[in-house]
Amino acid sequence: MLSDSSLRSISELVDISGTGKEFSTPLIYKFLLFILPAPFRSLTNIHYHGLEKIPKKDSVIFVANHTSHVDPFVKIIAANRPIHYLAKQEHFESQATKIFMKSTGQIETARDNGARSALSKAVDALDSGAAVGIFPEGTRSRKEKTPFLQKGKTGVARLAARFPNASVIPMSINGAREFMKPGSLIIMPWKRIDVFIGTPITFAEWASSPSGGDLDDEKVKLLLIKDEHVRTNEMKKMFRKMTDQIIETLRINGAP
Repeated sequence: MLSDSSLRSISELVDISGTGKEFSTPLIYKFLLFILPAPFRSLTNIHYHGLEKIPKKDSVIFVANHTSHVDPFVKIIAANRPIHYLAKQEHFESQATKIFMKSTGQIETARDNGARSALSKAVDALDSGAAVGIFPEGTRSRKEKTPFLQKGKTGVARLAARFPNASVIPMSINGAREFMKPGSLIIMPWKRIDVFIGTPITFAEWASSPSGGDLDDEKVKLLLIKDEHVRTNEMKKMFRKMTDQIIETLRINGAP
């Protein structure tokens, strides 16, 4: 296992800072989470597998495949706690969704400074002990046929490295596309959705694993003395490997 000193060094190399603003979950979000899960579960055909693996407190990063607009709600009901998503800017432009996004503390990913700004706000959320939700694919899959899974973006791995002791929880969602088809607002609640919760893993555990980052304290020391360009490239390779393995885990666990 990597030492705390090595983990701090890697965390600093990620170079993602918070915005400096205090983050807290809006009260209306907590209220909605208190009243909505019961009717949502009773009126839908959603089956959860592995709920006992989900931490009920502390900083957590939830990751899942994305084929339908219902996916965020499916994850929130599973977690039974507020999740703050990195959401695309379009959700904050439409009056139909803007109020909801703002009032529940979702994180806007703007076009101009894009993922970096969103990750900074995600740092604020995780610093506060909140849960952050990421769809590594970046957007809902537009594929017409299986496999729907797309190549993941490395923001999830960078955020995990920034918080090396935060649990990363993979959720594979199968059936959401039939429940609410892409481009349609029609919900078919009788359609079955299966949600498979994978084994939580921290970046600290992944980085120390021979099949993961394969790092030890000596390798971290060698990384730190390399010139910035080489060091940056090696970090990028590490983030890409972790992201690819997360996507593969989602596939193995049942993501279509």
